[in-house]
Amino acid sequence: MDERPPILIVEDEPAIADTLLYALKTEGFAPEWCATGRAGLAALTAKSFALVVLDVGLPDGSGFDLCKQIRATSAVPVIFLTARNTELDRVLGLELGGDDYLAKPFSPRELTARVKAVLRRADRTAAASARGPAVCHPLDDKPPGRGAALVVDDERCAIRYRGTVLQLTRYEFRLLKALAANPGRVFSRDQLMQTAWEDPGASLDRTVDAHIKTLRAKLRTIAPDGDPIQTHRGLGYSLRAAQ
Repeated sequence: MDERPPILIVEDEPAIADTLLYALKTEGFAPEWCATGRAGLAALTAKSFALVVLDVGLPDGSGFDLCKQIRATSAVPVIFLTARNTELDRVLGLELGGDDYLAKPFSPRELTARVKAVLRRADRTAAASARGPAVCHPLDDKPPGRGAALVVDDERCAIRYRGTVLQLTRYEFRLLKALAANPGRVFSRDQLMQTAWEDPGASLDRTVDAHIKTLRAKLRTIAPDGDPIQTHRGLGYSLRAAQ
């Protein structure tokens, strides 16, 4: 039985795909290639993969849209490939749940290094989620039973807000957990990056802003009139001690 980590490549350019297949095989992975988003989604449905290398520009749609579909059912790590290298595209990819972003042209060695780094982060996240009991950090002094609390469940790597489980990416979970652990404390963007990302130097300050934006949107779907995350202009973010 092949015990090498299976990697799915969704890339429409055969030359790039061949290079990736060779580089990943050489580094001990078991890569598979799909040339379209539809084929990639079918492959993910039929089999579990350790990571997905996803091209943004696919012939049958955007890789960003495909990532949304993947995130609806799976937390598999995703590394975006794109010919565009603007900050906006990078932030959008991360905001949609991507774990890393690599602009073309790139070296196969850099891609395999990033694959290894993302998989290490995923392994550490899985190990951390298995430690420690569930803890509760209320947004105010009301007991959780009254529905005015944010509950962090470390064992299940989940967070419940006002009785409803939030559907969070790993980075959203880590950011909200850090804020919930110290209600009222103002965290700078750098402090939040140090907390949520194992390799904060590879991320952008705007990445924190993008994830805070998606967190607020998810919290508003549960409590439209509430905004537990407070922005401190020029300083950072905090979780309101009372709401």
